[in-house]
Amino acid sequence: MAASAAVELMGGTPRECTYAASTVLMNMLGLVCDPVGGLVEYPCQNRNAAGVANAIIAAEMALAGIPQLIPLDEMIQTMFTVGKKLPAELRETAMGGCATTPSACEACHMCG
Repeated sequence: MAASAAVELMGGTPRECTYAASTVLMNMLGLVCDPVGGLVEYPCQNRNAAGVANAIIAAEMALAGIPQLIPLDEMIQTMFTVGKKLPAELRETAMGGCATTPSACEACHMCG
């Protein structure tokens, strides 16, 4: 939605807004949410910062006239489908991914 808002702020059309949003969803699709110690501050704040760059790039692409082949509504459905297929350990449970690395376990004392 940040990409769509950026397009709007830069004078883009509603269609360009959807192109930008679809591009970002495609670029971020399938990322694992694995909060260290059960806290979303890490690694999510790093991903949010990367998401800002992704949003601005997608907005600039849309404003440059680069259309998105996959419409936003289809990307939203795809994101839902991919998310449902991820194992439970990788869905913001702190039971997989970065959260289970030795360093993360040592730092937060939550691993068994």
